[in-house]
Amino acid sequence: MAYSVNLNGPGPWGFRLQGGKDFNMPLTISRITPGSKAAQSQMNQGDLVVAIDGVNTDSMTHLEAQNKIKSASHNLSLTLQKSKRPVPVSTTAPRIDSPRAVIPHQKTPRSKGT
Repeated sequence: MAYSVNLNGPGPWGFRLQGGKDFNMPLTISRITPGSKAAQSQMNQGDLVVAIDGVNTDSMTHLEAQNKIKSASHNLSLTLQKSKRPVPVSTTAPRIDSPRAVIPHQKTPRSKGT
């Protein structure tokens, strides 16, 4: 189901797009910057961009969509559709690998004294 979001300008708006006709993928919100104008709206990562300022995005390339968004100086009106697939949200801290221990059989051979 489609819904509308109106962001008051000027930009930056606080979201990133992915896809476009040139990528053979629908335009999708790929990232929302925390604390941004986009984050304060009901838009979510993974939502499909159906229209930008009333212009349907079905035939827009990625660059055309970017330019349309950049040209909106006072107000940006988006028509979005909730993603059918849930976006995985990490609830754990990223894994940090500690330096690998040297395995005994991989140690460099010591020179033998004669």
